[in-house]
Amino acid sequence: MLGCSYGNLFRTTVAGGSYQEGLSINIQGVPPGYLITEEEIYRELMLRKPGQGELTSPRREADVPIIYSGLNVADTMPGFPNEGLTNGTPLVILIPNVDRHFEHIEQYRSTNRTPRPGHASYASYKKYGENDDAIGAGFFSGRYTSTIVAAGVVAKKILKDHGISVIAYVKEAAGISMPNMDIEKIRIAGEQYREARKEIDPIYREIFKNSLFKKGMRFFEKALVLSELEKRITAISKPSYDESEIKGRFGVHPELFCPDLDTADAMTSEIMKIAGEGESSGGVVEVVITGVPAGVGEPVFRKLDGELGGLMSIGSVKAVEIGSGIKAATMKGSESNDQIRSENGKVIFSTNNAGGITGGLSTGQDIVARVTIKPTPTIAKDQMTIDKVSLENKTLKAVTRRDPTIVARIWPVVEAYTSIVILDLFMHHLAYQSLKLT
Repeated sequence: MLGCSYGNLFRTTVAGGSYQEGLSINIQGVPPGYLITEEEIYRELMLRKPGQGELTSPRREADVPIIYSGLNVADTMPGFPNEGLTNGTPLVILIPNVDRHFEHIEQYRSTNRTPRPGHASYASYKKYGENDDAIGAGFFSGRYTSTIVAAGVVAKKILKDHGISVIAYVKEAAGISMPNMDIEKIRIAGEQYREARKEIDPIYREIFKNSLFKKGMRFFEKALVLSELEKRITAISKPSYDESEIKGRFGVHPELFCPDLDTADAMTSEIMKIAGEGESSGGVVEVVITGVPAGVGEPVFRKLDGELGGLMSIGSVKAVEIGSGIKAATMKGSESNDQIRSENGKVIFSTNNAGGITGGLSTGQDIVARVTIKPTPTIAKDQMTIDKVSLENKTLKAVTRRDPTIVARIWPVVEAYTSIVILDLFMHHLAYQSLKLT
């Protein structure tokens, strides 16, 4: 399967499927000397996984990663404490599937001749034929986005060491939009949301808080932990918490990361109202990148905004805007232009309609992008479809095992994908600047 790699200097290749043995991530270009653990990868994976409450599908995937290669297994020399640090070789991360019971497979198999409208199942059948991995939508399932999130953990860690921060959040859901908010307040809310989710997540408590993954454990030992977890996965309770208590302590909604709590409550109510009608809803995720120096990006085919347009590669994303986006069509030049002045030797822009990018290069301002997320295709209503083999007209019966919205789970994917893009171009930038003769 082509199309499963991204990047030149920070190159990410992903593989796997919804009901295969699991998924894998192979990252080339990770600098040596970084401490990366399964726990910190999981802390991001738990933000997007299903089975977390009313706003997500009931599938109970653990999403516990295993780092397979790319780390030193011991101190390489006496006096050099580098056990567990990256060593510059490809970093390989595995995410085994532990909730793929036969009854679920049979449910998909018995309906796979009738593709779900809005899903890739018809197009993928035409491309791959009868061998198409159609169980659980295979590689076209939202399950594959766990690979992007895992790679994004690594990218964000490297970017942070260079003063670059990436933060995404739900800007709009089910037609309800949040008011503008200072980026620092949004960043703090993001940290609080992660702390809240870590506290209420049963898998985090069981595996990481109880230290079932220990330093120095081998792959087989970690696999045994997951093998035992698989036997109990359906019996492990969903996150249990007092919503009011979580809101009071952390100032965030426990299931939806919109940094404005009042808006998050309104979004959640509207999402569930629509779900109660058998329907699903979409929304908008905004991502803001701070700390990127001016000049990052390449002309023509690798423009920074063009590369961020690759956010369309995330399933369910139907549009990407940079800065003022489609509003630019109704603005005048004097309104659209970000006028420039100098104050005490520092360049100041009056506005940021360009979203921090001009000519495909960063301007040094915050980079702002928004992605539009479509409603979940799987709904609790009958839909017209076909038998993809015989081409007979069919009716697809209502499906109850579904996400009422994808927005609640997709924002960490947007954050991770953006981080991968920014890091790859930032590495290009550093290399190019180091060769300039000035």
